Amino acid sequence: MTKRKQMTAMVAAAGLVLASLAGCSSGEKAAETKQETTQTEAATTTAEAQSKAEAKSGDKKYVVGLAMNTQTNPFFVDVKDGVQKAADELGVELYITDAQDDPAIQMKDVENLITKKPDCIIIDTCDSDAIVSSIEACNEAGIPVLTMDREASGGEVVSHIGYDAIKSGKLAGQYLADTLGGKGNIVEIQGIMGTNVAQSRSKGFNEVISQNPDMKIVACQVADFDRSKGMSVMENILQANDHIDGLYAANDEMLLGALEAIEAAGRLDEITMIGCDAIDDTIEAIKAGKVEATIAEPPFFLGKAILNAAYNYLQGKEVDKYVILDNELVTADNVNELVTKE
Repeated sequence: MTKRKQMTAMVAAAGLVLASLAGCSSGEKAAETKQETTQTEAATTTAEAQSKAEAKSGDKKYVVGLAMNTQTNPFFVDVKDGVQKAADELGVELYITDAQDDPAIQMKDVENLITKKPDCIIIDTCDSDAIVSSIEACNEAGIPVLTMDREASGGEVVSHIGYDAIKSGKLAGQYLADTLGGKGNIVEIQGIMGTNVAQSRSKGFNEVISQNPDMKIVACQVADFDRSKGMSVMENILQANDHIDGLYAANDEMLLGALEAIEAAGRLDEITMIGCDAIDDTIEAIKAGKVEATIAEPPFFLGKAILNAAYNYLQGKEVDKYVILDNELVTADNVNELVTKE
């Protein structure tokens, strides 16, 4: 073979080697690309399947804002605990605020909750009128609102859940009328009169008392649902009235404050007392024979009920616009059977 032919053969052989290598590289890349595509498609399919499964099972993670009016009153501590219990059971995340019984703080709390863009906001109002602008702000932001215990005077609310406050007042009035034989000097201690609850409890109570002409309300003062104010108010009433037969305090916190003042004055045996809410301290006072009665409006179950209503609404279920929970008279006769929380 000539030198020229040898060179030609070498070039041809090199070409075959390069072509072979190129073919191998292209095949490997094609195989890798196909494998990556298959993996991506599989991952997408899996994600879609999980999404569909979650949608079908209703396992979406909801975020709910909870604007509490206060967390110093035991009643509302139990309300919050009830909300939290239901949220834990349903896998709902909560953003919780405490307005410290100040309507101005609660307005700011709701403003802050709106910026977090929760799925809905639950409000336990400080003041029925003052909260309206906050609810309207939620309406404008497209965030559903539910209220509990104390109603709002305006704004669009999905649902309100609470107890029949007029009924509670009537139960208290009737208890005193029955126990005192329809006669006697009566004291009424009222709650925050800017709330529908305080107004309605007083209305129901006075309706019954007015039907008993021998029962006279000798003192009626506001103590804002607060224990220390209840004690202070009762101290003044005791000094001004030598003879008192019955006391109605529109919530148990005020009742317990009044109880301190009455015990300190040595007039415990003179006055028949009834409150409202059935918080733990009042239950113990009834068992000890220091307080005669209260009206059970278990706050824990109120909290659970409002969170369940919010969850059902977010799930697309129909929710009643207005829900009234059951309340009942509690005395020494049935206090041991009372269930106020889980």
